[in-house]
Amino acid sequence: MISFITEKKSCWDNLKTEKRPIFIYGMGDGAMKIMSVFRRMNIPVAGIFASDDFVRGHSFEGFLVQKLSDVEAMHKDFIIVLAFGAGYQSLIDKIHEMAEKHTLYIPDVPVIGTGLFTYEYCMQNAQKIREVYDSLADDFSRKVYANIINFKISGKLEYLDSITTPKSEIYKKIIRPVTTETYVDLGAYNGDTIKELMEYTKGNFSAVYAFEPDRKNFRKLCRFTDGMKNINTYNAASWCIDTQLPFAHKSGRQSALNPNSATMIEALSVDSVLKKKPATIIKMDVEGFEREAIWGSAYTISHYSPKMMIALYHRNEDIFELPLLIKMLNPNYKLYIRHQPYIPAWETNLYAVVK
Repeated sequence: MISFITEKKSCWDNLKTEKRPIFIYGMGDGAMKIMSVFRRMNIPVAGIFASDDFVRGHSFEGFLVQKLSDVEAMHKDFIIVLAFGAGYQSLIDKIHEMAEKHTLYIPDVPVIGTGLFTYEYCMQNAQKIREVYDSLADDFSRKVYANIINFKISGKLEYLDSITTPKSEIYKKIIRPVTTETYVDLGAYNGDTIKELMEYTKGNFSAVYAFEPDRKNFRKLCRFTDGMKNINTYNAASWCIDTQLPFAHKSGRQSALNPNSATMIEALSVDSVLKKKPATIIKMDVEGFEREAIWGSAYTISHYSPKMMIALYHRNEDIFELPLLIKMLNPNYKLYIRHQPYIPAWETNLYAVVK
């Protein structure tokens, strides 16, 4: 029993007992995963709707894609199940408006891996969850941790409302970048997080090491960093050792390692690239392979205590396994958890600093 886990019944269980029609909002990979769980649990889908800009008379999984206004015209009372990620404010506001008018669930399905994040899953991992909670450095981190877990079980939007922190506050109060940082960016995409860092250092730094495995993203990264001094870019994945790995190029943020891909890419460990030289900040957003990236940075983490920014939302187990791994490698770290503006609980990150 863990007192801060108050949701015992999952959103899936609630949906199984619903008598009202259930409509999925959104298309794509998230909707496919949710519909797969629905089929397994015999949860009926009444239809699919999308934002007006995406409704052009086409169908998805056998359903004609409708507008919300069409659904509202046909049904007085129905359930909305959100099936995509919302990371910009106007869309977040729109989702809140829907939640005021209709019952809304936001099921948690892992970005990578299988299984559902339920109360039973939490009880199976209760010792680790409690250990992370007790190791967090401030009360707000503990509140974030509790709310994220309750959100992942219940799919209730209100758990995110009181714990969302703008990225600027995280940089200013936890990471506190200075002008002499040696920054390791794992999952550098098009250079957006390098740009973020430089906004707080007035464009100054000692060195940047940027890893980006996707070919098109890497070209964008190189264009962004062209002409900058002391920037080292690698068209490679971050891994625990130097090797070759199968990879699916998707030319976006969802490019990822994929054992079914015939395309092989270079994979490097941070420790081998740095050659025992220090780093002062390491950011990891590597689409579910953060654990391997951490092991590939183990020497740097344990010897130099770089400030860490690590995604906690790709796999079910990340929320407890990754903080415990960081703490094991370097017990001196203070651990913070923050959730940036995003629906569902993506952009929930671990921040580790030695103060």
